[in-house]
Amino acid sequence: MPSWRAAGGNLSMFTRRAASFALLAILLAGIPSVLAVVPARAADPIKVGFSMALTGGVAPNGKQNLLALEIWRDDVNAKGGILGRPVELVYYDDQSNPNNVPGIYTKLISVDKVDLLVGPYATNMIAPAMPVVMQMNKMTIGMLGVNVNRQFNYPRYFSMVPGGDEGTLAFSRGWFEIAAAQSPKPKTVALIGADAEFGKTACDGARENAKKGGFDIVYDKSYPPGTTDMVPIVRAIAATNPDLVFACAYPPDTVGIVRSANEIGLSTKMFGGAMIGLLATPIKVQLGPLMNGLVIMESFIPAPTLNFPGLKAMLDKYQAKAPALGIDPLGYGFTPFAYAAGEVLAQAVEATKSLDHAKLADYIHSHSFSTVAGEIAFGKDGEWTKSRQFFTQFQGVVSNDLAQFRDTTHQVILWPPEFKTGDIIYPYPDAKKK
Repeated sequence: MPSWRAAGGNLSMFTRRAASFALLAILLAGIPSVLAVVPARAADPIKVGFSMALTGGVAPNGKQNLLALEIWRDDVNAKGGILGRPVELVYYDDQSNPNNVPGIYTKLISVDKVDLLVGPYATNMIAPAMPVVMQMNKMTIGMLGVNVNRQFNYPRYFSMVPGGDEGTLAFSRGWFEIAAAQSPKPKTVALIGADAEFGKTACDGARENAKKGGFDIVYDKSYPPGTTDMVPIVRAIAATNPDLVFACAYPPDTVGIVRSANEIGLSTKMFGGAMIGLLATPIKVQLGPLMNGLVIMESFIPAPTLNFPGLKAMLDKYQAKAPALGIDPLGYGFTPFAYAAGEVLAQAVEATKSLDHAKLADYIHSHSFSTVAGEIAFGKDGEWTKSRQFFTQFQGVVSNDLAQFRDTTHQVILWPPEFKTGDIIYPYPDAKKK
């Protein structure tokens, strides 16, 4: 029995849930449970299915991913499609709710009969999709999920996230290396994270990196998902007087943490973390100078050293359409990865001349891919073979002006060294004054 079949009690639980969703999806669709198999004609579209967070807490990021996939679809179709067939996207809003995801993927596979899968977006949504994907022996490329496959060890899962083979450790390793390089070296750290899949996995990695770096953890607590009033929590952190504060947060709680830290005047030597909300340009514009001094994990940043083939053309198309859609006007943090997921899928299908998920998975494991997010290769666990996670600091943000975030002038890259565009302003109170 393959190792991914032995994912434990969680798998059986999700499988039973997936079966229930499958029956419900068929009943709601109002169609027979046994469908006739009709051979595809050459002109029939290749259907690519996914769920996406288009409402709810992570919708600001999910909407970017959707537009990037639509641009990819249009680019592919303008060149004649894949295998001479046009690409069609089939998707549903999962509402940023993990409970909705199994039913959506069951419907995509069993009712919509999609040919290929991508997504979902975000750790919290990818995890509940996995048992359905596994049960159906399908392949998918998850978008910006943290080390999801460690639970399942499934050979047909691939991850479009720059953490690479370090998994969750990549979301904080550079952060603690930056802290350790300061003189005198800080000694204590407070960890805070949402009690959800992303918050837990990101803080698991931060905890391990903190211990490896010789830092004493003086505060380590989680809060319920959806918490926005973070003042009591930030006050509790301040009471422990930590040198460092590392947060693992999604967009709504990111905003709450940053505002609360400014409200109470949090004084610590370095503050930031894996704060996903700060990857979204509208949130950066909203918070403005409140972000000064924060050192955060970034997935992608517009540095000259990252001008990969096709990236500028994709971003130009995205930025031309984004304002009318009311979404992130720049799209740096997410769109390269969604578009790249499509590129990997297309390159694999064209190379194998097949829509067979087993053949596609084998090909993706054994080849590298040229994408707008750079050259990518995948390891045994489906993660990138090489990490390319960035850590940046907001410096000199003076207003709520969008133009400040078009380059790295006010969000400098501190790490890794080969992509560095500026030096840290340390400690945090000094950076807030600049």
